[in-house]
Amino acid sequence: MAKRDRLSGNEAVAIALRQINPDVFPAFPITPSTEIPQYFASFAADGLVDTEFIPVESEHSSMSAAIGASAAGARSLTATSSCGLAYMWEELYIAASNRLPLALALVNRALSGPININCDHSDSMGARDAGWIQVYAENNQEAYDNMVQAYRISEHKDVRLPIMICQDGFITSHAVENIELLEDSDVKNFVGEYEPENYLLNPECPMAVGPYSVTDYYMEAKRNQAEGMKHVPQVVLDVAKEFQAISGREYGLFESYRMEDAKRAVVMIGSAAGTAKDAIDRLREQGEKVGLIKIRLFRPFPAEEIAEALKNVEAVAIMDRAEGYTNHGGPLGADVMAALFRAKSTAHAINIVYGLGGRDVRVEDMEKVFADLKQIIDDNDAGETYRYMGIRE
Repeated sequence: MAKRDRLSGNEAVAIALRQINPDVFPAFPITPSTEIPQYFASFAADGLVDTEFIPVESEHSSMSAAIGASAAGARSLTATSSCGLAYMWEELYIAASNRLPLALALVNRALSGPININCDHSDSMGARDAGWIQVYAENNQEAYDNMVQAYRISEHKDVRLPIMICQDGFITSHAVENIELLEDSDVKNFVGEYEPENYLLNPECPMAVGPYSVTDYYMEAKRNQAEGMKHVPQVVLDVAKEFQAISGREYGLFESYRMEDAKRAVVMIGSAAGTAKDAIDRLREQGEKVGLIKIRLFRPFPAEEIAEALKNVEAVAIMDRAEGYTNHGGPLGADVMAALFRAKSTAHAINIVYGLGGRDVRVEDMEKVFADLKQIIDDNDAGETYRYMGIRE
């Protein structure tokens, strides 16, 4: 039986972790993710979990400890944001290359400089090629649900890769919303016990984790990682189907919102999708054929599926809450435009950088995006394909 509650995104993720009851949780505080280990430390102190909670001296150490625990056969995780993620950069690659199915609760925050503690996606986007699965949430409910599904995805025998569960700093992490929690027993049964086939402390199968790889083997190891990534989309869909059976909530690789007959569309990630939906509802009342593709799974990137979802649109705006410094736009824009190119799409496409450092995104801003797309269709010319929204020039 589901239980309704009012929770911040951070508390919702911490509760999901309490219900999962992982083996090891090393952590170091950094705004705005600090509350996740803070709440969890209380659970550990109160005897509500069996987890070994380890306060460490840095984010690099927290990921190192999570890697060591995972390699030893434990279900492990940590949490961080922004510069904390940057500080564990080296370890992100080690976790992925060692095929360790650990989790990271990432609360998205701008990377310095200038110094800023508010939301954008520059931290996780900077790590997009580290070999981690990346799943994003629009709201607190999705942050909770994604965390419940995380280990089922990363621990799958065909995947065995680390997973990053992302939510927007302060916007979802600290704002309180009504959400539905699953019963503890339902989460426990859904996630199950972790029973790794190979691990360092298995006396029946001596092994090494992270040995030096000479030229004759390194490339095969990387190809092996890529093979694991190939299996992720189907595993995500399979796990989501099972999750729907116990929760009633449906998830996919992305969400299509009012796309059935859309001629203009926006593609974006995270909490601003809720603002876009409000704008779309307003415009739909006026007879405008507009819609949204909200990315949930960003790594690996579901290129073919997104191109198929956009096949009937005439103009699309891909919106990045991170700058790519390519002079062509951000990382989401690059991936979506490549997908459209491969699908031989004739849609006009522009890339818009928005919301950096927590800059507000209003319904009126999104209405303006759709108005710009209408002008592009009327002119049959995309014009400037690399744009900024809401900036003082």
